[in-house]
Amino acid sequence: MIRQKSPYPYWFVLPAAVVFVTLFLVPTLASLWFSLTRWDLFTAHFIGLDNYRQFFKEPFLIQGLGNTLVYAVLTSVSKSVLGLLLAVLLTSGILWQGFLRAVVFFPVLVSTIGIGITFAALMHPTKGAINVALAWVGIDGPAWLSDPALALYSVAFIDLWKGVGLATLIYIAGLAAISPDYYEAARIDGATRLQQFWRVTVPLVRPATVTVVTLSLIGGLRSFDIIWATTKGGPGFASDVLASVIYKQYQAGFYGLATAGNVILFALIALIILPLTWWLNKREVDL
Repeated sequence: MIRQKSPYPYWFVLPAAVVFVTLFLVPTLASLWFSLTRWDLFTAHFIGLDNYRQFFKEPFLIQGLGNTLVYAVLTSVSKSVLGLLLAVLLTSGILWQGFLRAVVFFPVLVSTIGIGITFAALMHPTKGAINVALAWVGIDGPAWLSDPALALYSVAFIDLWKGVGLATLIYIAGLAAISPDYYEAARIDGATRLQQFWRVTVPLVRPATVTVVTLSLIGGLRSFDIIWATTKGGPGFASDVLASVIYKQYQAGFYGLATAGNVILFALIALIILPLTWWLNKREVDL
């Protein structure tokens, strides 16, 4: 007698499937359609790929795309490197270790808009606390957020200050999973602390590195709130990223062009993150 498989377990998948289809699949397909139209709140006219053609013809849109890539790589690399160094320091048994962990992680809990507004005041070229402090020691501080050459990097620094705590926490969890036997064997072989770091810590903490790099890249590619709170993409388009450019297009009423930008941003994230994650995980398995 052949026993029929009960469909009962599939009912557990149904709520998640409904949420996925409603909140992700349907909006994604709708965005693809509206990116091919010239639309407003009441009407939509199909125009094919004209929005995409216009997107790649506009210099400020291309600049926003370039800024997005620079910003994402810069914040991702800096969070990975600094997060690992802080994690090693905060697991070394230093004085006030628990308190320092809380201090490092605290900015993660603070509102991004609040941090942006605070740093916009701190980095004011004449009245900001940073330049005032530099003036006390005889240094003429730059215009951190209003100099086209510095604005994007200044915002990236703010993003690093806010997000490095999460990267540090992930690395601390990764370091806790490493068996002390590896370090004991390295010490017996005469390895220095620096050699232990490069030959033991860095390879064995790779799963945490994959997580940090992936999350940081996704966050950097879709970053908007901290940039809008500090510079609004200025001066000019110097610190505009793709998300802020898209928002400005919506504000100006170019809904079809903005929707096409959203589709391009989605495709950009997928084209970068999926192959990178596959490659990093493959390297992890090969170890």
